[in-house]
Amino acid sequence: MAMRIRLTRMGSKKKPFYRIVALDSETRRDGRALDFLGYYNPMKEPNEIKIDTDKVREWMAKGAKPTDTVRSLLTKVGFHQPTP
Repeated sequence: MAMRIRLTRMGSKKKPFYRIVALDSETRRDGRALDFLGYYNPMKEPNEIKIDTDKVREWMAKGAKPTDTVRSLLTKVGFHQPTP
């Protein structure tokens, strides 16, 4: 089972809010998540990003790979990927 760390959309129409979640790669975008790792709110100025880096490390150790968008958010927070 391939695991991904990606965004799931929340919020109302024209007011997006995203949760950063870990789930199976075949799960639909807003499907049931295995774990919630943080959130991203692009509607605030500056953009609000809150990520639990310890949980991200745990899921990456289990083989989860972040999407390009999540990878850029992790970089903005200052998270460095662990070297295998």
